[in-house]
This record gives sequence, C-alpha cells and structure tokens, in this order.
Amino acid sequence: MKIDWNSKYTTISVYSILTFTICLLIFSFAQNIPVIAKGVDTLFTVLSPIIWGLVIGYLLNPIMMGAEKKIRKLTGKTKPHPKLDRVLSVIVSILVFLAAVAALGAIILPEVIKSITNIFDNMGTYFNNLEKGVNNLLKDYPQIVEYINSQFEEIETAVTGYIKDLMPKLGDIMTKLTDKALDLLIALKDFLIGIIVAVYFLLDKEHFQAQLKKLSCALLPQKATGGFLRVCNLTNSSISGFITGKIIDSIIIGILCFICMTLMKLEYALLISVIIGVTNVIPFFGPFFGAIPSALLLLVSSPKQVLPFVVLIFFIQQLDGNVIGPKILGDSTGLSAFWVMFSILVSGGMFGFAGMVLGVPVFAVIYSLTQEFVNFLLSRKNMSTVTMDYAPDAKPEKEDTGEMKSFKLYQNKDKSKSENTDAVKKNSGRNNNTKKK
Repeated sequence: MKIDWNSKYTTISVYSILTFTICLLIFSFAQNIPVIAKGVDTLFTVLSPIIWGLVIGYLLNPIMMGAEKKIRKLTGKTKPHPKLDRVLSVIVSILVFLAAVAALGAIILPEVIKSITNIFDNMGTYFNNLEKGVNNLLKDYPQIVEYINSQFEEIETAVTGYIKDLMPKLGDIMTKLTDKALDLLIALKDFLIGIIVAVYFLLDKEHFQAQLKKLSCALLPQKATGGFLRVCNLTNSSISGFITGKIIDSIIIGILCFICMTLMKLEYALLISVIIGVTNVIPFFGPFFGAIPSALLLLVSSPKQVLPFVVLIFFIQQLDGNVIGPKILGDSTGLSAFWVMFSILVSGGMFGFAGMVLGVPVFAVIYSLTQEFVNFLLSRKNMSTVTMDYAPDAKPEKEDTGEMKSFKLYQNKDKSKSENTDAVKKNSGRNNNTKKK
C-alpha cells in the first residue's frame, strides 16, 4: 500500500510519533540521571590526564610562541629549522613551568604550612586576646560584657563536647584521610602524565588544528564551516588573552601585597599575599574573596593590624583596577559590570572555581555573537543597530547645520523613500517642460 505523505492525517501521525519519542527519551534521561552522572564522572576520571595536558599546553602556548620567535632569530640566520625551533621552544616552556611549580613548592608552600601551623598552635591565645579586647572595648557596658562572656563559655562547652564525640570516630576519619591521600597521589600522577601530554600537544599543535578544520569541513556545510572556525578563533583569542593577562596581573598584585605587608610589618605576609594573588584571578569578586578571610585572620591574631591591612588592600585594588589591570588586560571582555557579575554568579554556581575564572571570557564570546546576530537581523529590517536608539527617552540627534536629524529607526527606509519621491518629481518636471515646448 502506498502511503500518502501529503495527507493531513499522515502528517499529524508522524508528528505525534516524533513527539511521543522525544518525551520518552526525556523521561528516560530524567529517570537515569544518577547512572548518567556516574558514567560522566567515570569518563572525566579516565580522561583526567588528557584534560590536564590540554590545560597545561594551552597555558604554555603563549610562552612557547614567544620563545620560538626568539629562537628562530638565532637558528634561522643561514637556513630555517622549524622542527628544531619548535622542540627548543617546547623545552624552554616546560622548564619555565617546572621552575614555577618548584618555586611554589620549595619557597612558598613551606611558609604557608608554617603560617597555618602557627595559627592552630596559637588559636587559644588568639581567642583570649579577642575576648580581652572586647572586654576592654565594652567595659562601660557590663551587661553586654556578661552576655559575650556567656557566649564564649557556651562556645567552649560546645567545642569540648564536639571533641569528646569526635574521639570514637577517629578511625573513620583516618580512613577518609587515607582515601584523600590516595586521591591526591592519583591527581599527582594525572598531573605528571598531563605534562607529557602537553609536550606532544605543543609539538604537533598545527596538525591538530588542521585535523579539526578538516573534520568541520567534512561534517558541516561550507558556510557553517566558516562560522564554526570563526567562533573557535574568537573563543581562543578571548580566553587565552584573558587568562594570560589575569595570571600576570595576579602575580604582580601578590608580589606587591607581600612587599607592602613586609614593609608595614604585618603578620602572615606570605600567606595572605598568596591568598590575595590567587583570588585576584577571579574577576569582580576576587578582591573580596581574598581580603575578607585575610582580615578575619588578622583580627584574631592581631586586631590592631586589621585597619592598616584594609587600607592597604583598598589601595592595591584601586591601583590594579585603574592602572595595572587596564594596562595588561585592556578592555578584553567588552562587558559591563552587570554582565561580568552575572556571568561569574551563573558559571561559578554551575562549575565552581573554574567557572568563576573562565565564565567571563566565555560569556564575552556568547555576548559578542548574540550582538552580531541581533545587529544582522536589524540590518535586514533597515533598522538602527545602535542600542541607545531604542531607549525610552531617546532624542533625535542634531546635524552640523543645526537642523534636527530624523530618528534613526527606519532611517534607511525613509531615506530611500525620499530619494524615490525626488526622482519622481524631477521626471514629472521634465515631462511638463517638454509638453510646453
């Protein structure tokens, strides 16, 4: 029997089957979310060394490109040696990376551990100093002092009870710590393998790019291929420029904070400088994330140092926001403060710390592409692509002659209409002159 695909009932039946199939797939997906999540987690665990390698290679690519330019000038005086230049530049970039990791482990990490150990050792003294400071501040208000002392006693009682309850659970805690230590060793193994993957990735970078372009040309239409490659280039330039600039900016801020805190003789200078430098990678909220716990740490250890520290951080952040940051990053994102905050909140809530760091450049790419698409649709309608022309209180702009210029909406269409009417008037005038003659 021949099916009449143009029949109304056949079309309805096909759409009904498709709708039912899609709903069934969505229901099956919702029912098996834990299984799918476990499978995705297993996949990421297996691919962890590859992901580490791609991240390390992506971060080292600017160093490798800069080193390759310098090496090419030395080795290419008589004859070019592209393979030798690439190998030497990869070696230089890996050595720089390993030197940075070694410096972090040999210089900064022991000092940070020492500071943290010192904090825990003197925790009782810090609480006593805090209690004495509060009592001296509120000595004229005995009722408030009595209430605060009772709260301190309640906190001490609660902590003592928690420690007593914790003693029988030490075996479980040690087991969990052992598991965490094993996870740390596995992560270290993945990191070391990732360095090897990064070497191969950097050595054969152009070949991988050619493979991606070849695959896109094979799977996508010609116009879609150009758009896909343009989006890839835009994403790469946005993310790489932002991350590289942010890392350099954060290193400068961390060093500047350490120098200033050392000169001002503030406690835990290295630990707090590391916190300030690391959190400065996060746009917009980074300074607050670093300054608040650091100020609380100084408040517990030495309350008199909190105010100078807050003034110092305010000065450093103003210097970073108005001088250092614009010099290094420029207007790399093109986003307003609202959209920066929006992208950080959304991406940070979905992907954690990595989302807070990468959310801004990724959202900048999405924002730019959306803006281009909207402008394209408006240009097809002969409408203005200037955003402020659509504001509720938008006013016509004035020309140089002092006359009022027509509103830009449908401006091109009105201009074409006026040109057509002028042409009709000229033709009618010529016809009248010929009739008179």
